[in-house]
Amino acid sequence: MEPPSGFWSTLWRLFYFLPFFLGLLLLGSIKGILLCPIVCLVMTTGNSAIILGLWPVHAFWTFYCIARAKQLGPVLKLVLSVVVSILLLLWPLIGILGSALIGAGYGFLMPVMATFDAIGEGKQDKFLHCIMDGTWNTIRGSCTVVRDLKDVCFHSYFSIMDDLRLQDAPNGTPYEIRLSCLPGALLAGVLGILVDLPMISLLALFKSPYMLFKGWNRLFHDLIGREGPFLETVCVPFAGLAILLWPVAVGGAVFASSISSLFLGGYAAVVAYQESSIKMGVAYIVSSLSMFDEYSNDVVDLPEGSCFPRYQYRTNQQTSRSSTFSIPPSFSQRKQDSKNPSRTASFKNAMAEVKPLKLLEHLFAECKLHGENLVAEEVITPKDVKEFKSGKAGNSIISIGLPAYCILQALVRSAKENVDGLLLSDHTEVMTQNRPKDTFFDFFFDPLMIIKEQIRVENFTEEEEDYLFKLVLLLGHPERLSRVAAAWPHQNERRLAEISAIARRLRGITKSISRYPTVRRRFDELLKTFSEELERKMGGSRSINRFHSSRSFLKVLSLNSLEIKASTHEMDEEAQLASSSIVLA
Repeated sequence: MEPPSGFWSTLWRLFYFLPFFLGLLLLGSIKGILLCPIVCLVMTTGNSAIILGLWPVHAFWTFYCIARAKQLGPVLKLVLSVVVSILLLLWPLIGILGSALIGAGYGFLMPVMATFDAIGEGKQDKFLHCIMDGTWNTIRGSCTVVRDLKDVCFHSYFSIMDDLRLQDAPNGTPYEIRLSCLPGALLAGVLGILVDLPMISLLALFKSPYMLFKGWNRLFHDLIGREGPFLETVCVPFAGLAILLWPVAVGGAVFASSISSLFLGGYAAVVAYQESSIKMGVAYIVSSLSMFDEYSNDVVDLPEGSCFPRYQYRTNQQTSRSSTFSIPPSFSQRKQDSKNPSRTASFKNAMAEVKPLKLLEHLFAECKLHGENLVAEEVITPKDVKEFKSGKAGNSIISIGLPAYCILQALVRSAKENVDGLLLSDHTEVMTQNRPKDTFFDFFFDPLMIIKEQIRVENFTEEEEDYLFKLVLLLGHPERLSRVAAAWPHQNERRLAEISAIARRLRGITKSISRYPTVRRRFDELLKTFSEELERKMGGSRSINRFHSSRSFLKVLSLNSLEIKASTHEMDEEAQLASSSIVLA
């Protein structure tokens, strides 16, 4: 929709949208007030049951894994046990109180946002959507939050603790604490919190009025001129809501600054311990004020610089870890160029940001496609499906191997096409400019780009690529991997070590991704859809009536594998008898 031209047209548009905005805000608030107690009750009750029910198991297993950890020294184990004891005592209180607060906020805000979204373009029966949207979906969303917390407490937690318990110490030397440095580090940490907490809070309060009025000035300027968020009609309610809630956003920024000062000041203990110097810790405390001052100036668009001095608090410049393989200079240059785009690039030619949800949807679509092919090839067996559904194996082929297999497909494709980013199967290229801006995504994107460059430099043959794919999929299952390794013509030990290193690192990244609760939930949905489609393909309508339970589904997979073998080889009498027995069962 074109923005209005002229003062009177602009003023008329303002008064034209104002009643709709106030009406939608009132309707959304009424739905939020009605749903807030229900959602808060669901989230508080569900999360409290999970937290309190698993707390004894978490307490026992945490201390057990710390005691059995090979990479921790005795003193460090003792210190961690004390710290963990405090966290375990606070966890039920923080978890239950946080669930109540999040439930109240979620139950009120989601209906309000859904009411505004109901008038979006392309929707039919907008009046009905304004009333119904944000009601049942909000209740379902609260149940999803409870489900995600269950996945974190039941799957992600035990996966992380198993890594702590089973991993060997690097270079055979466990991590240990230098007792002589602890008093100075604790003194620096306490001093950092005592200094940074009031100073950073005062800085945030001092700059909050400027942030408030500058934000309001910008929003009202866009409102009058129908620019920015007010350009499209559908965005006007959201932008109007932003004007009303802007003081809340400023207050939240001040509160977040005060909370962050605890961690920012407490990090002085880490600096003092690493540098074995209280003086370096004090230098960091003063420098942290300067860093926060400069950062807040950038946020509120104030002049650069800070009134606080910045001292050197590190004796040696920290070097980055060297990777297993040498990365060509072209990769570093391309990465640096991508981070510094040309100043002449216009916004019209800017690349659209790829949303994390799209990448997740693409990953699960690829897992579904390749999973069906691997089942047909008998690489994924009924035992793998049962293993994943039971949740017993943290290194499952379906939960770790299959997504790593799909990610490797994209990496190999990108390396062969010699693209700068990650080339998906739908020809979408995820680059530094258009990748998701979420901070946690950086932990996965950069390592994957390094692995892609390693694959491009190594220039694997088809046999080596096939072995790499099977290694990524079956790593952790030595009895099945040995059959694959026996059929692969080993060229030399160095080549085998390079392929194995890539496979282990890729599976490690995928294992970290699988710990996110959304991934676990979506994998359960994928397995359900995967099972239903395989049943439909193998048995038609008659088999659907026969296979309601997971045991029947496993029998179908077993029968299907026998039928595939019969298409290429003649079945002997014993195989025919076994097939008949399964059908009768």
